[in-house]
Amino acid sequence: MLYLRQVWTVAGKDLRSELRTKESLNAAISFAIVILVLFSFAVDPSADQIKEISGGLLWLVFAFAGALILNRSFARELGNDCLDALVSSPIPGSALFLGKALGNFVLLTIVELVSLPIFGVLYNTQWARQLWMLMTILLLTTWGVTVIGTMFSALTVNLRLRELMLPTLIYPMMIPALMSAMRLTTLLIAGEPIPAGDEIWIRLLIGFDIIFTALAVGLVEVVLVG
Repeated sequence: MLYLRQVWTVAGKDLRSELRTKESLNAAISFAIVILVLFSFAVDPSADQIKEISGGLLWLVFAFAGALILNRSFARELGNDCLDALVSSPIPGSALFLGKALGNFVLLTIVELVSLPIFGVLYNTQWARQLWMLMTILLLTTWGVTVIGTMFSALTVNLRLRELMLPTLIYPMMIPALMSAMRLTTLLIAGEPIPAGDEIWIRLLIGFDIIFTALAVGLVEVVLVG
């Protein structure tokens, strides 16, 4: 219980700080909306082309918008040596990491939930026909993206060009999760159930989350302390 309380304390601190200023959240939502609007001019919303690119378009938008949030995860602690205070506190490194990841997960999910209705309006798509399965895929993929992004945010926090380095490092790592999410999301937005042959993508997402969460929790002390 103490461990979970420590995780939630870190997550709650980050969420309160972000919701008070909204600098990362507003930037990520604005970026996602702008990209969706720009792409709407490039494709015909009534064409079958939308069915083929919907999953890829959404997850590219989510991945790029998410980098704006993930980049601030540890960078906001640099002022007044707050990061050093957190690392030297009695909170275990794994609890600190999971708290940061949980806060980022909530913020990324907010961006995605705001973007989905806008996507439906701009592209004339009934995206909610397989709502619960779509939400499951969204949450599984978001957690995988969040875990990798939060870990590399800690790794690059002291770099001068961290805004450039973070996306460069995390996007190649995200490829398996994003491939799975794009395939499954395309099917679900089209209103089709996931066929038996594509269930392997769900297992890949679950395995991806488990493996990278375990690796991040095991390595975070080395990353934070050095």
